[in-house]
Amino acid sequence: MTDFVEVQTAAGRVRGRWRPTTGGRGAPRSAAFLGIPFAEPPTGDLRFQAPVPKAPWEGVLDALEFAATAQRGDPGVTLIPEPSVEGDSTLNVNVFTPDPTASGLPVLVWIHGGGYFAGSPASPWYDGRNFTRDGIVTVSISYRLGFDGFGWIEDAPSNRGVRDWLLALEWVQQNIGAFGGDPSRVTIAGQSAGGGAVLTLLGMEKAQHLFHGVYTISGALGDVSAVRAEAFGLALAASAGVPPTVAGLSTLSEDRLLALQKKATQLGPSSMTTVIDEGLPLGPAIDGDLLPRPTRESLRAGIGADKPLVIGATDDEFTMAFAGGAAKALRWVPQSVLLNRFGVPKRIRAEYLAANAEIVRLGKARLAGRVLTDRMFRTTVPRIAADRADAPTWLYRFSWPSGRFGFAEHCLDVPFFFDCLDGPAMEALAGPNPPQTLADEVHGAAVSFITTGDPGWPLREGDAGIVRVFDEPTRDVADAYASVRALL
Repeated sequence: MTDFVEVQTAAGRVRGRWRPTTGGRGAPRSAAFLGIPFAEPPTGDLRFQAPVPKAPWEGVLDALEFAATAQRGDPGVTLIPEPSVEGDSTLNVNVFTPDPTASGLPVLVWIHGGGYFAGSPASPWYDGRNFTRDGIVTVSISYRLGFDGFGWIEDAPSNRGVRDWLLALEWVQQNIGAFGGDPSRVTIAGQSAGGGAVLTLLGMEKAQHLFHGVYTISGALGDVSAVRAEAFGLALAASAGVPPTVAGLSTLSEDRLLALQKKATQLGPSSMTTVIDEGLPLGPAIDGDLLPRPTRESLRAGIGADKPLVIGATDDEFTMAFAGGAAKALRWVPQSVLLNRFGVPKRIRAEYLAANAEIVRLGKARLAGRVLTDRMFRTTVPRIAADRADAPTWLYRFSWPSGRFGFAEHCLDVPFFFDCLDGPAMEALAGPNPPQTLADEVHGAAVSFITTGDPGWPLREGDAGIVRVFDEPTRDVADAYASVRALL
């Protein structure tokens, strides 16, 4: 049997490759089509414009290797291996399918994280082989990052990275049937900034026809105010000595703009509270066009209420930021000063500390990590659930402590979601021998949700409803986000 397989898309024919799945169950092999362009390269006159659909091509396009990524250069040591790939054609999709000749298969579309300025869909952890093993067509998408994707420019379209998401999802609607998928059964999912991206799409009127379910992992909402977005764009252009226009910024090389962006977004101790309260300066902006209002306001208005949602976070997303020397320094910081630095009002401190007594006993570093995690990630879960009122919503926590760090840190749940514990760079995040039984449960819940619209535990009902806690053992717990209630 040939190693290669071809599919006809709307723009032209593509050649992929058959590969084995893992895990010893389901389909023994699936096909991967890597780096299919959904838009023209965003370079030259298209650099700061809305994405332009890819023009048709002649012949067969090899889709055998990952295409160019918007992330440039060596990302350094990251929690998830997300390589950069050089090249201009950075707007592309990777498609993994059990069988291109099938029809009606459910579809997962993955949007990577990275703070809206980094990340790569070429990660081996985002390989869809084990979702395809379980009968799901899987797509990972790329999008413009940083200033190119999200920076305010006086005469350029806003939210170019968001427009990339929309065009990629339009590509899925138009083409996924050729890969065996059903365009009426699309679940969008993402982690961190990617989790924020799918929440943004959930609350966007213009995106509602593009997907049918949402799974958000440690979602960090962007929602940059129009005033803040414009101020950042003006300041960056001024630092470069150019007008804040397409013509002015186009005179800057990619490397020069990235250097300016890095300098403008460096975080110091004094900016910690701003980031906690307002998020990062580059991300989806409330532009009055695609995003007429903040996401939570849209959800409260009923946008996306017909879409089932699974939402959750790890217990200690950013606690690792206070390991090592930082932990030693925090021993001498008064608890009141620490809580003040992280914006915890005096009137709720006693209640919050009492609700987190187990963490308080572990020391200042663990408390600092928990407060930062709660304010940036874990409070989002009950807030979004409450915003959706009676819309179908399921809550979870990922609580299994990493064998490396001793707590459930940021990104730890991603390889469990993809069931890729045999992937590279796993021990650095999870320690030796992470439990396959837990991966079976996390991945299995995702498969159930994508396939049936139900992850397998009770729907949220009120503030004290059931939450699935993924751990050893996994269990269903009432009011499992009670420890963040004081912050709400």
